[in-house]
Amino acid sequence: MKKIILFLPLFLGGIFFSQVKTDSLQFSKISDQILSEGKAYEDLRELTKGIGHRLSGSAAYTKAEKWAFDKLKAAGADKVWYEDVMVPVWERGKESLQIKIGNGKYKSIKMLSLGNSEGTKGKNIEAEIIFVKNKNEFDALSEEQVKGKIVFFNYAFNQKFITTGQAYGDAGIYRRSSASWAGKKGAKAVIIRSLSSAFDDVPHTGMMRYEADDTTKIPAVAIGPKSADELENILKNQKVVAKLNSNCTMKGEQMAHSVIGELTGKNDQSVIVVGGHLDSWDVGEGAQDDGAGIVQSIEVLRTFKKLNIQNNHTIRVVCFANEENGVKGGEKYAENIKLKNEKHIFAIESDGGGFTPRGFGLVMSPEKRKEIQSWSSLFVPYGVTNFNAQYAGTDIEPMEDQGVALAELIPDSQRYFDIHHTEEDTFEKVNRRELLLGATVVTQLIYLIDKNW
Repeated sequence: MKKIILFLPLFLGGIFFSQVKTDSLQFSKISDQILSEGKAYEDLRELTKGIGHRLSGSAAYTKAEKWAFDKLKAAGADKVWYEDVMVPVWERGKESLQIKIGNGKYKSIKMLSLGNSEGTKGKNIEAEIIFVKNKNEFDALSEEQVKGKIVFFNYAFNQKFITTGQAYGDAGIYRRSSASWAGKKGAKAVIIRSLSSAFDDVPHTGMMRYEADDTTKIPAVAIGPKSADELENILKNQKVVAKLNSNCTMKGEQMAHSVIGELTGKNDQSVIVVGGHLDSWDVGEGAQDDGAGIVQSIEVLRTFKKLNIQNNHTIRVVCFANEENGVKGGEKYAENIKLKNEKHIFAIESDGGGFTPRGFGLVMSPEKRKEIQSWSSLFVPYGVTNFNAQYAGTDIEPMEDQGVALAELIPDSQRYFDIHHTEEDTFEKVNRRELLLGATVVTQLIYLIDKNW
């Protein structure tokens, strides 16, 4: 009996190391396939250069739907379909911002209206600018001090945060809500400092929102960090008047589609989702945000098919509609799987750019998190070491209420918010090796989930 008891740990240990070796070999096969034969980079070139930016509700987004459908078929999906999604339609139109210092002449400043903002209906709004650094300073102003003015919020990214997403989250409330704050006190418009880690003069757009009790929907625009700091310095000593003219407006809703493709599970019909969002803002090419996530997700499916990995569960790629200005695609997907009573065990999104992968955010039970963390040594050769973050992609968050374990690819974040939501988000900013390595580690993780869950 003692011999059996002594032998048992050795036997079990042998099984464990054998499994690790098998998984390590499969990791190598996945890596070799994607890094040497991966299609994601050329797919991204087609999406960005052939179609370009693709805001939900635009003609370009409709072209992107067809592109994604064809790419999923070419990757080897057993089934591909469109999922109906009603999306808000917002159009930018022509826009301009000029400022006049004292009795001087007007000069133009680079700007972008914030997404979903109402504009000036093509008429000039001319008003004095008042400056505040943050919400506390704004709250200290009386309605009389704000009424009829243009409020300028110069709240900068906190450079002390190592993970730039923390700075984005910290500053994000100024983009989302400043127009509502100022409108309630009678302001004519708001100007915000762009949500950017850079110190250039590139304006960033992004979604804002009006509150349900807003009686007036005032325009909201962003300027680059350099212009923001220059404007603040001028306002310390001189009166500045702005002239804003914009045509942006909401134009109701229309039907669009998320695009979905899958490899049917061989032993279990429960679903593993990998995805990104197909839409982008209406500037740049939507390469990092989120063309990268789309092509990486398609690459997962292609690699499983190419390597003839017999997936136990259904592996489903979802190219979500309308993440940028509504999240209607993610909400509709969660609603539909609940109606169909489809069991989903895991969902991962790539929506942090195509930079070098560093880890995975995990939103799930402590037991599931510990299990994934126990696989971490397999990822070390690929530079992935962070398994402690607890957040997941915006599009898959609506599935959390149904008990689905969620994750997000975490790429290196240092450069992402330099170009996020700008004209600078182009194909040329994406590195092929970094993009494919991201697809590699996502595929590896899905392989382990499919095998062990």
